Amino acid sequence: MFEPIKIAPSILSADFMNLGIEIARIEEAGAGYVHVDVMDGHFVPNLSIGVPLLKQLVPATSLPCDVHLMIDNPLRELPWFLDCGAALYTIHREAVSDDEVRRAIAMIHEAGALAALSVKPKTPVRSLELVLEDLDMVLVMSVEPGFSGQSYIEGSEDRVAELAQLCRTHGVSPLIEVDGGIGENTAARVAYEGADVLVCGNAVFRAEDPAAALRKIAHIADEARLEGLHKLSTVGKTCVGKTFADKMRAGRACIDKRSFAGEDS
Repeated sequence: MFEPIKIAPSILSADFMNLGIEIARIEEAGAGYVHVDVMDGHFVPNLSIGVPLLKQLVPATSLPCDVHLMIDNPLRELPWFLDCGAALYTIHREAVSDDEVRRAIAMIHEAGALAALSVKPKTPVRSLELVLEDLDMVLVMSVEPGFSGQSYIEGSEDRVAELAQLCRTHGVSPLIEVDGGIGENTAARVAYEGADVLVCGNAVFRAEDPAAALRKIAHIADEARLEGLHKLSTVGKTCVGKTFADKMRAGRACIDKRSFAGEDS
């Protein structure tokens, strides 16, 4: 089943003096989420959005808020953010031990929210395996977290493919989100390999027409996903192990045999 890609514009790139207008634009353009980057100055070398803004933002938008917590102490600070009532909270695998990650996920679920886990570019995807069955979403970083406007790290699509395979092996289907340098030139790569949600910052909010940019990126990503689905029955696994660029140059469109039935929960 084909489920369109969801775009999650990151308000870190928005004009904070006109944030209400910026959010209204992405709502009208068909965004799937509002992506909220929270940075504590310790886990990443930057400070950004905190509890007061998030508490006002959640009731001010019709979109679910996707809160990316780049913080050192998730277990201590999660309750502050959970009290804001966002739909989904992401913590980092690097910030928690095996025991702590289980407790953090349970804390998020007990608050009635969806739970996600993120990995930095150098963190093995398999580090998610311990709790993969408990996750609603996994966030693959395609830049080092901490600053907006960075360039996409080449080969990040291969990590998306690896994650899709891991999910298939475990018989689970959390949403796969990708964040970092995603725009017109990179959206197809990760969508092709199994991404469901694309975080876009400057590519949307710094565009001349943010709504048009959002729709174009979504269209490009959807076409890449459809291309793979259409070719799957005839190509099968003959391209396994090749990169996205190799497959496209060869005129092939392999895709992992994972379900694309999106969860709107």
